Amino acid sequence: MMRETLRRLAAEDNLRTLPEIGIDGKYVVYEGRKYLNLSSNDYLGLSCSGLHREFMRRMTDGGDFLLSNPSSRLITGNSPDYGRLEMALSELFGGRAVLVVGCGYMVNSGVLPAVTGKGDLVLADKLVHASLIDGLRLCEADWKRFNHNDTGHLERLLAAHRRSYRNVWIVTESIFSMDGDRAPLKELAALKRRYDAKLYVDEAHGFGACGPQGCGVAAEMGVGDDCDVRIATLGKALASQGAFVVTDGLTRDFLINRLRTLIFSTALPPISLRWSEYLVRRLPEMEDRRARLREFSRLITGDAYRSHIVPLPAGENGRAIEMSRRFREAGYWVMPVRYPTVPKGKARVRVSLSAALTADEIRKFTEICASIG
Repeated sequence: MMRETLRRLAAEDNLRTLPEIGIDGKYVVYEGRKYLNLSSNDYLGLSCSGLHREFMRRMTDGGDFLLSNPSSRLITGNSPDYGRLEMALSELFGGRAVLVVGCGYMVNSGVLPAVTGKGDLVLADKLVHASLIDGLRLCEADWKRFNHNDTGHLERLLAAHRRSYRNVWIVTESIFSMDGDRAPLKELAALKRRYDAKLYVDEAHGFGACGPQGCGVAAEMGVGDDCDVRIATLGKALASQGAFVVTDGLTRDFLINRLRTLIFSTALPPISLRWSEYLVRRLPEMEDRRARLREFSRLITGDAYRSHIVPLPAGENGRAIEMSRRFREAGYWVMPVRYPTVPKGKARVRVSLSAALTADEIRKFTEICASIG
């Protein structure tokens, strides 16, 4: 069965492999050649900013620290570094309660099953991330999908079902990971208020890169207080490890007792927590990097506020693979994205912009895009 499945995937141009690559600043090194990296989630370019050298000097001068963690947070893994990081994030988000978890997948697959139950309904955007879909599948609550960014469809679902359920959750991403477009958060917040629903926003691709002080798209749109749950990762724009939930104190306490992906997983190593805190406290000073991302987006898409994720449509898997190969020939590392990450027939090459790039590099890339077509 396994061989048959792999043969079928290969025949469909849909077989995945793990290329062994090295990272050299803003470049990928593969089979002895350097490529400009346009497939990284390091949106602020912090992994090649030199900040890690300053951080490591501080760690070396500051005494002992652990490179690993021996247990879950609820046993012996809740080091003081967790508290300092959560305090830094809470201050960034205006005093809201914060809970740090191992990774974004663990948050999205765990929070909704924890906070919902029988008698509840979840209404999720059609294009939410796979981790959220897996979370929905674990829910005892009922759930439905509304058409992507279609507030009219969402309102029809709310009007039809709100009175039949104890709680209704609206779930979306602020910036969608494969299309790079933004959710209509102001309209979603208005619907949340009109129908007395709850709002869950995944800011994985917005945190750090967007909004005042890097607080994300919800803050940029002025609807942060309407979000009952905001989640974001520390492993994308912050070039670190882990994820976190921004919510109220009661929900945080509840998650500590019900979030299985927190309770039954090993805590993050103190060195990662300290690196995250170090960057969180500097995030408000990085507006120049966020402005650079907006300028790069404008150069490619014509819209500075679309996002730093730019999909190049291919349609079929083979076309996406061929586009990726031609970009590599030109010196750029961009990867094909295929089913099940995107729907069948919607394969693409996904470009992720980084503040580590230059405007000249972006202009040259747009010229290559035009030649590839």
